Amino acid sequence: MPNITIYSTPTCGYCKMAKAFFKENNIAYEEKDVAVDLAARKEMVDKTNQMGVPVINIDGTYIIGFDKTQIKKLLGIA
Repeated sequence: MPNITIYSTPTCGYCKMAKAFFKENNIAYEEKDVAVDLAARKEMVDKTNQMGVPVINIDGTYIIGFDKTQIKKLLGIA
């Protein structure tokens, strides 16, 4: 199983879509709420130079935004 982390905020619509996609496909993920977790926010910005969410880390590959095509490719989902 891949190691997946999603950096998100509670009000982000694309974050909700990404999490729903993972749940629909029975894919486990770790969520980091960058609205309240300052260490996670710093980690996200340091690694991606991005301030917006979602940022999704799949086994060390960072995806900016909810790019379903790229996520499926990385996860081997048809």
